[in-house]
Amino acid sequence: MQTPALRNGVVALLASASLLLSACSSGDGPAAGEETSSPRASPTSAPASASPSADLPPAEGSVEVVKTLTDGLASPWGVAALPGGDLLVGSRDEATITRIDAESGSKTLLGSVPGVAPAGEGGLLGLAVAPTFGADHLVYAYFTTESDNRIARLQYDEKKPPGQQLGAPDTILRGIPKGSIHNGGRIAFGPDRMLYAGTGETGDTGLAQDKASPAGKILRMTPDGEPVHGNPEGDSLVYSYGHRNVQGLAWDSGKRLWASEFGQNTWDELNLIEPGKNYGWPDVEGREGTSGFVDPVAQWKTSEASPSGIAYAEGSVWMAGLRGERLWRIPLSDRADGKPLADPQAFLEGKYGRLRTVLAAGGDKLWLVTSNTDGRGTAKPGDDRILLLKVR
Repeated sequence: MQTPALRNGVVALLASASLLLSACSSGDGPAAGEETSSPRASPTSAPASASPSADLPPAEGSVEVVKTLTDGLASPWGVAALPGGDLLVGSRDEATITRIDAESGSKTLLGSVPGVAPAGEGGLLGLAVAPTFGADHLVYAYFTTESDNRIARLQYDEKKPPGQQLGAPDTILRGIPKGSIHNGGRIAFGPDRMLYAGTGETGDTGLAQDKASPAGKILRMTPDGEPVHGNPEGDSLVYSYGHRNVQGLAWDSGKRLWASEFGQNTWDELNLIEPGKNYGWPDVEGREGTSGFVDPVAQWKTSEASPSGIAYAEGSVWMAGLRGERLWRIPLSDRADGKPLADPQAFLEGKYGRLRTVLAAGGDKLWLVTSNTDGRGTAKPGDDRILLLKVR
């Protein structure tokens, strides 16, 4: 019969052996043939005390281009996935919406969005598919008119002939200021099934701090365009403010909202969005630690990013760069302040030109849309195109 002291000694010995075996185990390295080396952004690594848990992404990632789904697109901007996986792609300058078969890449023209007035950075911008699409077949669009930027919903009837499949726009929000630059335009439904919109300040910098204006903001609304109960101010759509030009919106597995934003001359930003917070523009650009303003969790020189769309996959935010012509990976931590697990990592630098939109395709897959036919890029044969990526 074991004495208490002997039993305690056996338990301690077994615990030590278990710890030793755990310490000797090792994780998998990157897959052979995948791109792993990359330039770095300004340091954002978490301190050593913030040790990652098992479900966090690895510090080093990889990107593999699986295939080109389709090409020959004209000024693609907004992209949204239908419930079956096919894509809807909007042309900023032609004001059309096209369906892309997710397997074959074949295209079907749905039709044009009436009232769009393309000019400068304006036109047919963000697209979103209603979370109730199976019942109502509604597609939402953010676009520039002769007088403003607005959000409308259109019913999609695929039984009608190609080119005639879009119903008349039902405007749910009008009066967002427009400009030749900084029209924002990204829209997305969040985990709460509410509609979020990123807007720009149109070059009138003071609008970003004016909470009475929808410009330079992230807006949160019901699918009918009304303020949501729980917004910072009950009668307002404004969710956050102090933004220069929000171009990307995405939620992580913890339902945290992330947004990419164009800087002016120095720093582009990735922000962790909290309701009611002020993100600083035009008083602050990049991380300055100024009281009353929220600093970005990551920042880049404008030559390295000029960020557009973002998506969440495999524990990281993936951010498309226009001027930077690269795809950035930002591995997320579980820190309350949103500080990334490791430095952002860049992929595909210069290989496909300007990158406009990135969209989660399920699991370790992403859709990536180029932007070389928008008047600022150098179009190559086949531009613009949609790529399928495998990421880690």
